[in-house]
Formats: sequence, C-alpha cells, structure tokens
Amino acid sequence: MKITLYYFKIPFWRAEVTRISLFIGDIPFQDYRIEGDDYHKFKKSGELPNKKIAPFKQLPVLDVDGEIFAQTGAIARFCGKLSGLYPKNDDYKSALIDQIIEAAQDINFLVTLSGRDKDEERKKIARKILATNHLPKWFQFLENLLQQNTNSVYFVGNELTIADLAIWRLLGWLKSGLLDGIPTNILDNFENLNKLREEVYKNPKVIKWMDQVYGKVI
Repeated sequence: MKITLYYFKIPFWRAEVTRISLFIGDIPFQDYRIEGDDYHKFKKSGELPNKKIAPFKQLPVLDVDGEIFAQTGAIARFCGKLSGLYPKNDDYKSALIDQIIEAAQDINFLVTLSGRDKDEERKKIARKILATNHLPKWFQFLENLLQQNTNSVYFVGNELTIADLAIWRLLGWLKSGLLDGIPTNILDNFENLNKLREEVYKNPKVIKWMDQVYGKVI
C-alpha cells in the first residue's frame, strides 16, 4: 500500500493526528507538505501535486494507491485502523473516539470564526469571548469525559488512540501563544487535560517524531 498525505507545511493537528498515527504504527507514508508553486496552484484550483483535484479543495487529502479522499476525521480513522489506534471491530469504542474527533472539529471552527472579522477591535472582542466562555466550556466537556474513563488518562480504554493525538495537538496550538487573545495559561484549570498532554508527550514514538521532523519538542 502506497500512502501519501497532503497538507500544508505546518504541524497542525488536522495533519499531525494522521502523521503520528502512521508513524506510531510503523506504516511507511510520504508526508507531502505543500508549499511554493504547489501551494499557489492548490489555492487557485485545488490541484494536488499528483494532478488530482482535492474533493473539497481543502487539505488534508490522503492518496492511497492512487485513490484520494479528504476530511480530517475520515483520514484519521482510516490511518488509525492501519496503525492500531482505532478499533476495527468495536462500534461503541469507535463512537467514543469519533465524538472526540468531532469535538476537536467544533473547537477548531470556533477558533476560526473568532478570527474572521477584519475589524481589529471586533476581533479582540470575539477572541475574548472565545477565551473566557467558549473554550473553557468545551475544555470542561473534554475534562468530564477524561474523568469518566477510570481505566487510564486517555479518552477511551487504557491505550492511546487517535482521539488523544487529536486533542493533544489541538490543545498545544491553543495554548501556544500563536493566537491573539488566547492566553498561554488557558489550560491551567483542567487537570485531566494536562495529564493527557503529559502522557502523550512521554510516548517514545511521539518524541522521536518531533525530534526527527521538527528538531525539537513542540
């Protein structure tokens, strides 16, 4: 099986959940990061470097033996099954993981929405509401789900899944200081989310991935 993941040249959660999932499973893949002329061509027409058109003219897109499909959750689940980070024959456990991936999508949408206003003052207000209302509310939802799983620090069962990778990377972005109006201490009051992040950072394959690809822990 020949796998190529197409995404932009950033360590964003939408692609990292798939990249690291495949890496953990020792599954060979091409990590194609679109930039330069490829980037401009894609933004204009949705054309990928393999000459095919992305289904929704968005990334990520996965190419498997010449066939492509899109959407973060679909790609993460496909690769999670290959790598053992998503169940193949347990519908209930799959649904528990799916709800976390969908929650990550919802949180991402809220962040994107808060940054769309061209007026800087209105954008500051939107980001303040996001940081003081919306994000803490969603973090508490996730915190509650972690607390309900008495088997481990993870969201589902007692082993790492794509749900944990998605939230780990998403939260890293949200507390990175890269987003105007979102304080770096926004996770301080969420004990279980912090325990989850610490556990993922201890994973030897995660450490190796970050060192090998980025040269540092990010």
